[in-house]
Amino acid sequence: MFAVSAPGEWSTAARRAEELGYDVLLIPDHLGLPAPFPALVAAGAATGLRLGTFVLNAAFHNPVLLAREVATTDVLTAGRLELGVGTGYVAEEFTAAGIPFGTARDRVDTLERVIDAVYGVLGDPASAPQPVQRPVPLVIGCNGNRMLTLAARRANIAAFTGASSDPANPTNLRLLSGAAFAERIAFFEKVAGDRAGEVERNLLFQDVAVTDDQEAALAAWASRLPYLSAKEIPTVPALLVGSVEQIADQVRGLRERFGITYFTVLQPALEAFAPVIAALRRD
Repeated sequence: MFAVSAPGEWSTAARRAEELGYDVLLIPDHLGLPAPFPALVAAGAATGLRLGTFVLNAAFHNPVLLAREVATTDVLTAGRLELGVGTGYVAEEFTAAGIPFGTARDRVDTLERVIDAVYGVLGDPASAPQPVQRPVPLVIGCNGNRMLTLAARRANIAAFTGASSDPANPTNLRLLSGAAFAERIAFFEKVAGDRAGEVERNLLFQDVAVTDDQEAALAAWASRLPYLSAKEIPTVPALLVGSVEQIADQVRGLRERFGITYFTVLQPALEAFAPVIAALRRD
């Protein structure tokens, strides 16, 4: 399954994504961008795509009111919603919203409380409105141990970031090498136990660069990834570089090695990744 995360011009982006063979349109949750649920309803009216939040900042949402938004959106999109949630990581957005940023532990605690409360309301037959899907699929963005454990325990879809927070600036991401990503997958499978095969695995690609000179394009990334060696850069799962067929082979490898079946690109890569989707559809 293939998705695009589109923060703006969602109806246009949704129609184009559907034309190009994508399955899902995802809307992020950041201040300064459109509110996710109205955007998803508009995209749902324009297309037959599945739709999702990718991902909501749990601290921004009263869980009872969020459950109403989720149920209403699922109804208005004929049962096509995926509810993606996370902890939020941009301190400035918390400040602007008048919400304490707290520690990473605080934010995960908040996320767990929100998930419990939202699905408590959605699962209550006396609540109204009732969603079409029972349950609405839960997507949890994850990389750290506690988030991977939460996803293993609760999520229908584990959305691997393929990156960790920069210790010097948590707003920045540090892409994981192939070996580091493999360790994250192994940890997830260990804590998931019997659920490991039940939880769908999503990976967000941070960049897609279609080129006939893969070696030169990868070398250009060296200055942007100073924490990785020259040998590690070509192994980065969240970075797609090469010809259409080389990138398709990388996606196939991620599916075979790590069990990832749900792939997401950012909106700037919407057109570039489309030929890769076409190549993979021919498999």
